[in-house]
Amino acid sequence: MPSLPAVRRADPQDSCPGALRIHQAADGGLARVRVPGGTLTGRQWQVLLAAAQELGNGQLELTSRGNLQLRGLGPGDEVPLAGQLRDAGLLPSPTHERVRNLLASPLSGRDGGGLLDIRPLIAEFDAALCARPALAELSGRFLFALDDGRADVLAGGPDIAVTASAPDSLRLLLAGQYAGVRVSRDRAIELMLAAAEAFLAERQAQGANAWRLAELSDGPARVASRLRVAGPVTGRSDADPRPTAHPAASPLPPGPIRQRDGATALVIGIPLGGLDAAKATALTRPQLILTPWRSIVLPDLGTDEVTDLLTAYAELGMITDGADPLRDVTACTGRPGCASALSDVRADAIAVHRSAAPGPLADRGPLAGGVHWSGCARRCGRPAGTVTDVIATGSGYEVSSADRAVEVGSAPAELAAALAIRSSAPAGYHRTATAGAR
Repeated sequence: MPSLPAVRRADPQDSCPGALRIHQAADGGLARVRVPGGTLTGRQWQVLLAAAQELGNGQLELTSRGNLQLRGLGPGDEVPLAGQLRDAGLLPSPTHERVRNLLASPLSGRDGGGLLDIRPLIAEFDAALCARPALAELSGRFLFALDDGRADVLAGGPDIAVTASAPDSLRLLLAGQYAGVRVSRDRAIELMLAAAEAFLAERQAQGANAWRLAELSDGPARVASRLRVAGPVTGRSDADPRPTAHPAASPLPPGPIRQRDGATALVIGIPLGGLDAAKATALTRPQLILTPWRSIVLPDLGTDEVTDLLTAYAELGMITDGADPLRDVTACTGRPGCASALSDVRADAIAVHRSAAPGPLADRGPLAGGVHWSGCARRCGRPAGTVTDVIATGSGYEVSSADRAVEVGSAPAELAAALAIRSSAPAGYHRTATAGAR
């Protein structure tokens, strides 16, 4: 095997972390491991868990792109981590490791939904991407998606996506806009990568430093124009109009889902995306699929396994049904991992949503649109769409939704009451409980 390149730390131009470019957080080094399509073997999962225990803080974190993070790495730990990832097949290209960002419909080919099974395209895409040297210049934030026609991963905001419109026909989307071309399944990857190269060419022509396609001036139209000039790769023209905006996709419901072959896929939600060693060990199966909604799909289970697994995962505090109050709750890193955070938002979120029963919030279950907890006003990691924000202020929290805001303390009961009001107050509601509201 070729030797690994020198380990690099994130540069100021594009600080998105990777497995080789480590971000220095308040609690140590942070490595982000790309998992194209979210699919991992059981052995790869065990390698990641062992690395987290040996080199990091012992925990794994799921991201909103179906990737994984390890935290608490010490100086020099990047080198053994990179070696372990490479040996497990999780680092096929050191030069492209940060740009292997690919969402894929998690249940494609299994539950009978969608129009085509996109699973074979995942490995094909990854290999083809890594084989194009120029595409290593993409930003670590650039995002691809393979959608099987159900539009579940399109709400993740991919720069370049293909979505199935028939069993052997896929349409191209550029920054969410339909590009007017479609291709057969065997040419879809070529089209996606040609679009990525067109983005880089257009970025250079504009003299821009854009990380995302939408950041270019008239980006989707200009990239589409370059593809038409390129010729055969664009496939056939398609004048059939398609929606250019996609609503926020609902997360896969936690619990069992029947597969077409009679087996069961089990969807398990991970509260705030964090997995300690006990949870991660219990999830070890021959295959795991990480979703963009910080959940994990365990496919191909026998009926007799499901009940026992659901009981075990519920006892470990994982989300096994749709009534769990943490189902639609997200949070940034907070303290102690982030130096900018004003509070340990993850601990506070769990105390409010799950541990503060009985109370006005516990009786309601998940709030419509979800709740996002932020350690500061930057609101890192906030999902798209309608969300109630809980933002640390230093003296407590501000709870806001639409045009309504209220500042409260940090007591779980007080926060629960404020969130309950957010879910039922009239549209013009606005009050201040302590200091002036924003």
